[in-house]
Amino acid sequence: MNIFVFDIETVPDVDSGRRLHDLDGLSEKEIADIMFHLRRQQTGGSEFLSLHLQRIVAISAVFRKGDSVKVWSLGDEASSEQDLIKLFFTEVEQHVPTLVSWNGGGFDLPVLHYRSLLHGISAPQYWENGENDQAFRWNNYLSRYHSRHTDLMDVLAGFQPRATARLDEIATMLGFPGKMGMDGSQVWETFRNGDIAAIRDYCETDVLNTYLVYLRYELMRGNLLQREYDNECALLHDTLSNTDQSHLQAFVQTWDNNKY
Repeated sequence: MNIFVFDIETVPDVDSGRRLHDLDGLSEKEIADIMFHLRRQQTGGSEFLSLHLQRIVAISAVFRKGDSVKVWSLGDEASSEQDLIKLFFTEVEQHVPTLVSWNGGGFDLPVLHYRSLLHGISAPQYWENGENDQAFRWNNYLSRYHSRHTDLMDVLAGFQPRATARLDEIATMLGFPGKMGMDGSQVWETFRNGDIAAIRDYCETDVLNTYLVYLRYELMRGNLLQREYDNECALLHDTLSNTDQSHLQAFVQTWDNNKY
């Protein structure tokens, strides 16, 4: 297996908001509040900002390769957005893994595209569609219906928007831990309080839920036999049990309590 499951966390891009709305002299909070207000006016209620106005503050991943599985957040708490995105695409360029996400096609990847455009980040392998490498003609990262990127939310809903579900509910339904520590609506406040570590921890638990759902998906598809599925779950469980990170230990404990 060469699987790279990923998730991002974002906050308002106040620098772009300042430029777009001529808001020089205002604080980041004031600019963000205006951006939220304008978005509510535009949508009739939702303040969820357009994807190009989302700044990435964390990218977490589960990487299953060879005999091991690894969960971590790219960079460190001081890493810039540009550095985080470069690290993400370095993994893609070097390993050419199957990317797995929950709503990655509708959120994570478009945000990464816009932010890569902003920072001028090159990732030719990721953008390959068969013009230079025929292996990517019928299976690339960009096509909605190709498996180099598997958006679990999209696929499980049969690509029908009305059939989509929340990761937290699906994970909990399957006996996995689900949301832990916070949810996406709390990321901006947590970021303003300077607690990047908490955001990174939360992102890691989200990506672990996504990976566990992916393993069940592969079992359902017949790509994993029951014993292989059990072995993959055991490998992850053992890996997390041997860490000294409290949020990962809490994830294992919750998983055990849900009768793993």
